[in-house]
Amino acid sequence: MEKAVYLSLLLDFYGELLTEKQRELADLYYNENLSLSEIAENGGISRQAVRDTLLRAEASLRETEEKTGLLARYTKLQRQIGEAEGLLRDVGELNARSLNSPELLSLCGRLQRKLDEMKL
Repeated sequence: MEKAVYLSLLLDFYGELLTEKQRELADLYYNENLSLSEIAENGGISRQAVRDTLLRAEASLRETEEKTGLLARYTKLQRQIGEAEGLLRDVGELNARSLNSPELLSLCGRLQRKLDEMKL
């Protein structure tokens, strides 16, 4: 996963654990795609102060993920849901070609709704 995307996801998961300033600067940098210079200019602080704050925020986010593993579990679950949906489509296509069972189609529909509920 690309570093910026990964850090944006970490910010989504754990941003509330950061200081308000860290959260604000990290949001501007990772989600709004502002440069260090743009953030510094808009905030009236030095570029180095922005960089230092972002490094501390990044370290905190990574440390929290190492301890909890929530993002890793979320990513794995989303991948598994996608795989299950693919299998469900395969079953539906097979049924349509050979069995054409209304009961099986109904069961596939119920399973799809359950998978949709699991998505975050």
